[in-house]
Amino acid sequence: MNSAKVIQKGFTLIELMITVAIIGILAGVAMPAYTDYVTRGKLQEGTSTLAAARVRLEQFYQDNRTYVGALCTAGGVSWPAATANFTYTCGGASATAYLITATGTGSINDFSYTIDAANNKATAAARAGWGSIANPCWQVKKGGSC
Repeated sequence: MNSAKVIQKGFTLIELMITVAIIGILAGVAMPAYTDYVTRGKLQEGTSTLAAARVRLEQFYQDNRTYVGALCTAGGVSWPAATANFTYTCGGASATAYLITATGTGSINDFSYTIDAANNKATAAARAGWGSIANPCWQVKKGGSC
């Protein structure tokens, strides 16, 4: 008697289902963390541009002893210029004060940040779940931390 064993290669349906379930669980945990990470990266663009604008306005003030006529407010020309994720507006510019606002666009349109001549940083608007906007800082992390 010559009995030949047939060796089958491949995966069973149960093994495939378990693998798909594990991948689904990992994706369910990883995707929200990744999207929050991408959002935080976009928010840094707005806050860093506001900080750079403040430095530029302070340099103008040191030279002229006024904020009036600074590039931010000159002839309706807006500086800083809009970026991929934010638009910027200057308001309340006077001899001794200004307010610059960064408003998110696209996927981060529910975020808005401000800075003034006294270096008061504020989150004017934030996405639900990112914390209270009452904190006197730029909230760039989920949970309200600055």
